[in-house]
Amino acid sequence: MDMKVPFYRHDLDKSDADRVAEVLASPFLTTGGVAKAVEAQLCAFFDVPHAVLVNSWTNGAVAVLLALGIGPGDEVIVPAMTFISSANVAELVGAKPVFVDVEPDTLMPTPEIVRAAVTANTRAVIPVHLYGQMCDIGALRAALADRPDIAIIEDCAHSFESSVDGQLPGAQSEAAIFSFYATKNVTCGEGGAIITRDPQLFEVIQQTRLHGMSAGAIDRFAKNKYRHWDMTRLGTKANLPDLLASLLPDQIATIRNRLPLREARARHYEKAFTGNAIRLVATAPGVVHARHLFPIHVPASVRDDALGALNERGIGTTVNYRSVPTLTYYREKYGYAADDFPVSHEWGEGTISLPLFPSMTADEQDYVIDAVHACVVPMI
Repeated sequence: MDMKVPFYRHDLDKSDADRVAEVLASPFLTTGGVAKAVEAQLCAFFDVPHAVLVNSWTNGAVAVLLALGIGPGDEVIVPAMTFISSANVAELVGAKPVFVDVEPDTLMPTPEIVRAAVTANTRAVIPVHLYGQMCDIGALRAALADRPDIAIIEDCAHSFESSVDGQLPGAQSEAAIFSFYATKNVTCGEGGAIITRDPQLFEVIQQTRLHGMSAGAIDRFAKNKYRHWDMTRLGTKANLPDLLASLLPDQIATIRNRLPLREARARHYEKAFTGNAIRLVATAPGVVHARHLFPIHVPASVRDDALGALNERGIGTTVNYRSVPTLTYYREKYGYAADDFPVSHEWGEGTISLPLFPSMTADEQDYVIDAVHACVVPMI
């Protein structure tokens, strides 16, 4: 029997709408007390002293790069296998993204690969915790021990609840940045957060996420008295309003309760697709995987036909991701070719991301598995 299985289905309900209504009933809709409470919750969750909510991963990363003083003449190392935002943020502040290829099993760059790309102009590295699996930030930090001037900025868009050997995001980096986009494990539709252990960086980020202003609205009007503000540095507009922040507290509080559901579905997929021509991403030892996405790999020659066949059966699929430096903008600007990043290119040309979300039923998942076996495996 045919059914429709969406790529993603969120779990927000009327209780979440009630929280938004509470904000609407207050006089303060922008970044205020609700956001500050969520920031405190994030500090407790990740055991860090500082957190800042932002309106997207992208704007949060721009705010961090601006706070670090990164700009023209600087280089930022980024894996070729990621979403375009990881590289775009370097371009947006006038720096140059320097791409590196990834390891073929986990699809993440190794410390050795990153170290080989370092030059005198390198100011930052953006390791991407792809699909929910964390890079080993401790090993990366050790590989860069002779360059303490290079900031590590973790791309945690996929990895809110993940860890490596017990280390959470933000434990050994200058900053870790999260996404609360519509399909993320924690979502408010659009949004994100920055965490850091550096008090000086935190003070500057508070300004660079809001035009460079010395005080946000809640501080400018504290105690019902207006106070003047100043601008001493350039910033962007990246703050998250209380309207969206109100959707986050319960999700953060229960995120680890939902992880076993994601893990069970991911393992069911892995068991179903092991032993045939479909390739899967390996999980490194010591990793607690957030299981944000479940990608499979098929030969590039059949990938688009496979996507079409699954869509015809009512199954939502997408491509996460293609090799960024071979996309038109970066290819034309820097002259990159597919052979420059062969692992990223090969995976990007054959990837298909299957539906994976906590409320996915056993029947829905088995329908997806049966469809892959029936109409994709025979193509390979």
